[in-house]
Amino acid sequence: ILQLGNMALTKEEWVHDFSFPKSGGYPNPHLWTDPLLALKYAELILDIFVAKDPNNTDYYQSNFTKLESRIKELDEKTQEAVSTIPLNNRKLLTYHDSFPYFSMRYGFTVIGAVQPSDFREPSAREVANLINQIEHHQVPAIFGSEVFPSDIMEQIAKESGASFVRGLRDDDLPGKSGDENHTYLGLMVSDVEIIVSSLGGNVQALDEFDTSLVFEGSSIAIYPD
Repeated sequence: ILQLGNMALTKEEWVHDFSFPKSGGYPNPHLWTDPLLALKYAELILDIFVAKDPNNTDYYQSNFTKLESRIKELDEKTQEAVSTIPLNNRKLLTYHDSFPYFSMRYGFTVIGAVQPSDFREPSAREVANLINQIEHHQVPAIFGSEVFPSDIMEQIAKESGASFVRGLRDDDLPGKSGDENHTYLGLMVSDVEIIVSSLGGNVQALDEFDTSLVFEGSSIAIYPD
C-alpha cells in the first residue's frame, strides 16, 4: 500500500480546518484539488512502478512526463482564469470541505462548508452562522455538490442573497467512461470553470485545454465507484 497523502506532504504542511480539526488527529485529505499535489501523487507512483518493474522504466517515465506537462499547463491556465475574478470575490463556501489545498494554491479564502467530514447536515445554529459569513464577506455564490443534493444550501443561498451553484465535484469524474472529459483533468477543469464563472471571472484561458487521457496506449479508463 502506497500512502500517497502521507508521502506528498510533511506533517508540518497538513491542513486542519473546521471539518478536520487538529484535535481529531487527521488533516484534510483532499490534496488532489491542488494539481501540483496531484502531480506529486503521480511522481510517487512513478517511483514505485519503476522500482517494481524496472524493465518498463521508459514507458512509465514517458507517461509521467506527458502528465507533468499537461498538469503544469492546467495550473498555469487556472492561475490565469482565477486572476480575472475580482479580489473581493475569491471566497469559497462549498457543500463538502474539499477545497483547502485548491484555495491555498490559487488564492481563495475558504469561509465554510455545509457538510463536515462526518457527513451530517448542519444544525440551525450552524446554518445561521454560515448565512452570517456569506453576508459579512459579500459572497456572490455558494457551491453545491454534483453528487449530494442539498436543500439546506438552497435555503442558505436564499436567505443570504447569494446564488446557489450546483455541480462541484471532488472525486466524481464528469461524463462517463470513454468521454474526453472523464479524467482527473476534466474534473479539475469542470470545477475551475464553475468557480471562476460564478465568482465574476472568465474561463477563456481554459478554452483550448485538452482534458483527454494522457497515457500512451490508453483510449478508455475505468473508474470503479
